[in-house]
Amino acid sequence: MADIPEPNPLKLLGRVARGFTRIVDGGLRELGLAAGQLPVLVSLKKSKALSQAELARIAQVEQPSMAQLLARMERDGLVERVDDPQDKRSRLISLTPLAAKRLPKAKLLMDAHVEQALTGFSPEEIEQLTALLLRVDANVERMGGG
Repeated sequence: MADIPEPNPLKLLGRVARGFTRIVDGGLRELGLAAGQLPVLVSLKKSKALSQAELARIAQVEQPSMAQLLARMERDGLVERVDDPQDKRSRLISLTPLAAKRLPKAKLLMDAHVEQALTGFSPEEIEQLTALLLRVDANVERMGGG
């Protein structure tokens, strides 16, 4: 097994992720959104309506955490519960028109921050960084972390 260099690259990755989230969250709050809501909002934009369980799996959070997040998002007018056409006893979560209107601005904000964070990297370096991170992600998935 290779020696882990100091600083540990996964610690550094965590620090980068937390810092980036903190920066992005400030801009998103001005739009009435939060970084933690983005996996839900983007998934619903792509799929139209999903169950709470599916959203928890996609966001990689426990069901109670997803229930709390969805309750806040519903209170803020970002999502709504709709009848499941396949099972009348179940409800699905879908985007509201308000959330759909805010998402393009959030994407522009995220894209601008990503561009800033990657300033000075060549396209080849970005491609290499992405490939390396995908390998780490796959290893973590195999470990049972995903």
